[in-house]
Amino acid sequence: MTQSFLARNPSVLIFLTCLALFTLMVTLLSEATGLSLLSTSMVKTLGKTLCLCLIALAMDLIWGYAGILSLGHFAFFALGGYMIGMWLMYARTEEIVVAALAQSPLPATPEEIRQGIATQIFGVVGASDFPPIWAFAHSLPLQLLLTLLVPGALALVFGWLAFRSRVTGVYLSILTQAMTLALALYLFQNDSGLRGNNGLSGLQNIPGLGAVPQADLSIWFFWASALALGLGYLLLAWLVSGKFGSVTRAIRDDEQRVRFLGYSVEGYKLFLFTLTALIAAIAGALYYPQAGIINPAELAPIASIYLAVWVAIGGRGRLYGAVIGAALVTLLSSWFTGGRIPDIPLGFATLKWVDWWLVLLGLGFVCVTLFAPKGVGGLFDWLQGLRSPDRKGAPLGPDDSAFQEREAQE
Repeated sequence: MTQSFLARNPSVLIFLTCLALFTLMVTLLSEATGLSLLSTSMVKTLGKTLCLCLIALAMDLIWGYAGILSLGHFAFFALGGYMIGMWLMYARTEEIVVAALAQSPLPATPEEIRQGIATQIFGVVGASDFPPIWAFAHSLPLQLLLTLLVPGALALVFGWLAFRSRVTGVYLSILTQAMTLALALYLFQNDSGLRGNNGLSGLQNIPGLGAVPQADLSIWFFWASALALGLGYLLLAWLVSGKFGSVTRAIRDDEQRVRFLGYSVEGYKLFLFTLTALIAAIAGALYYPQAGIINPAELAPIASIYLAVWVAIGGRGRLYGAVIGAALVTLLSSWFTGGRIPDIPLGFATLKWVDWWLVLLGLGFVCVTLFAPKGVGGLFDWLQGLRSPDRKGAPLGPDDSAFQEREAQE
């Protein structure tokens, strides 16, 4: 009798159960329920952390399973935030402009309202007209569609050009980093249509829900982030558990052999690159309404490097490891840089944790790489008593065939 997917992958059920219990606990302790043991800002921090865990899942799929070290996935994350941020800023500004023009003796025309919105949004960069890319900003359904289409199209075109040219390894990493840097530099310009260095702000004010307290909005977004993470984990776990996952890992381990076996290596890579870009965009669309602001600095290449560090610390090639790494590093970063730890006076100098956090993170990454290559997720193997199979001295690898333990004993 064929076992169900969850029966064959108990770690998925364990993860979803832990996520559900965590969501329930945060909900009960939040200000929205009246207990107020968790502040609204803390609920937002936890919600944003879940979004970062979701993009870490995408990074683990493309790097841990497919072996493609992308240093540009935060570009897709930020583009998702920009797309939904355009509607949030437009609709919220429209409410303000309509309320102000209502005081006029004559009713305002649609064109006057639109002109007032444009002036309010782009006055900070010396403009008063909507750029073409804001053509659909008035429509939530269309902007939600663009949240997927814009990052997806960029990933599809970039991936097709890179993979058809068979760019691999460090060269592909450099190309993805260059793509991110070029996009960031473009968005820093005032004439980019996205307010340059000012970015989009006030995204925490949800149009039509001005009377709803931020405590309630924060828990709603927390639920949405938890749901997206749970569904994303379920999808990726199902994807890597079957034949597709086996081919993906084979591409990571020996791309040439997989190509000689007749598989479309470039097709697999392009699908994975585009899929993970879409997941990153969804995470960004949920993240920035909780953060309240987005600007081109979010696309800085260092952000994608941090993403790789999270996955490495958590344990790449393990979906739960990516989640653990992202959550651990993000919460520790918030703790160290949020002034929660007092500075330590040393007499000749003062140890400021805000300044030393990146040093600690770098040391942690080096230590994990040298002494725990499986990351924090590898601790579960140790707790379960799992060990590498005793191969009785038999070779293991693509050049000598992949011996099974039974074969090694014969």
